Amino acid sequence: MELTVYLAGQIHDDWRGDVRTKAKEKNLPLTFVGPQENHGRSDDIGEAILGEQPGKLYKDDAASSINNFRTEVLMQKSDVVIALFGENYKQWNTAMDASAAMQMNKPTIVVRPESLIHPLKELSNKANVTVETIDQALDVLAYIYE
Repeated sequence: MELTVYLAGQIHDDWRGDVRTKAKEKNLPLTFVGPQENHGRSDDIGEAILGEQPGKLYKDDAASSINNFRTEVLMQKSDVVIALFGENYKQWNTAMDASAAMQMNKPTIVVRPESLIHPLKELSNKANVTVETIDQALDVLAYIYE
């Protein structure tokens, strides 16, 4: 049985590559999907499809509608969501995606460092599982196959 895992979180570094590599090393039958990882493409997709917008607000709104559409489609098709919260970037999109996953009744694993226990306490309480590392999240998924 192969699971599709939506990787929610910031797109400023290659944490998803780390997840993919570690899952492959563990021989886990997982397919990964997630937000557009090319930051420039994500920011410019509205204008690429809808044409030049009259200002930054409209450019961001056009891109957001298309990015949200992509996220909803891929998350709906996913079996599990891993939402990574890190310390280096603002985590608004991660919180939004984790909340959306929970509203869709998607099994959700929140990954957050110890320093974010307090700010994420309500979200962690609603998640199925909360862990501190990517390795722990993959161990949770590996347990499904035992």
